[in-house]
Amino acid sequence: MSKLTHLDDTGAAHMVDVGDKKSNQRIAVAEATVQMQAETLKLILNDGLPKGDVLATARLAGIMAAKRTSDLIPLCHPLQITSVKIAIEQRGDTELRLTGTVKVNGQTGVEMEALTAVSIAALTIYDMAKAVDKGMIISQTRLLLKEGGKSGRFEAKAL
Repeated sequence: MSKLTHLDDTGAAHMVDVGDKKSNQRIAVAEATVQMQAETLKLILNDGLPKGDVLATARLAGIMAAKRTSDLIPLCHPLQITSVKIAIEQRGDTELRLTGTVKVNGQTGVEMEALTAVSIAALTIYDMAKAVDKGMIISQTRLLLKEGGKSGRFEAKAL
C-alpha cells in the first residue's frame, strides 16, 4: 500500500509540494445521481418550479464549484482549470445522472474539482426542488476517470 501523500513523516497534514512535477494535460470525470419522485422530475424537466431553470442553474453551480475547490478542500492546490463541463441526463422516471469533466494543464490532478463539481450541482438540484420533494436522494458520487500525471490512467469499474 502506498503512503498517504497529504501526511508528512510525523503524521501531520500538509499540502503536497508539486513544484518539481512536470506540467501535463490532466482530466478527471466524476458522477453523481439524484433520485426523486417522478412528479418532481417532470417539474424539473418542464421548468415548472418557481426558482427557475433547475438544470441550467445546477450546471453553473457545478462549474463555479470546480473553480473554487481549493477554497473548500483544505489541502487542494488552486489550479488554472482549462475546462469544466457538467452533463445532466435523465435516467428513467425518477433519476438524474450528473457527470462532471474537468481539464487542466498542470502539475497536479483535477479529481477533487470533478467530484466537487458534481456534488454541488446535485446539491443545487436538491435546493431548487426541495419545496416539492424533501426526500430526494443524492448518491453514487464517485470518480469515473482520471488521466495524466505519474500514476497514469484510472477508470472506475461499472456499478
